[in-house]
Amino acid sequence: MRTTITLSDDVAAEVDRLRREKGIGPSEAVNSLARRGMAAPEEPSSGYEHRSTRLGLKVDVRNIGEVLDLLDEAP
Repeated sequence: MRTTITLSDDVAAEVDRLRREKGIGPSEAVNSLARRGMAAPEEPSSGYEHRSTRLGLKVDVRNIGEVLDLLDEAP
């Protein structure tokens, strides 16, 4: 497949380094780097951790009507 891409400066520098080191063309260098990236194990994400804290509130939220009444009574 033939396509045009724009490489970031750091990626272009790595392509040039690989070309000089292995004596290969730009397409082969880009393909080699892409294959390395695809084969690399994915880094575990830091993920999202929800922390909860007991607030001491005791409201039964199963009945929305009662909750709305409580909210109307709040100062």
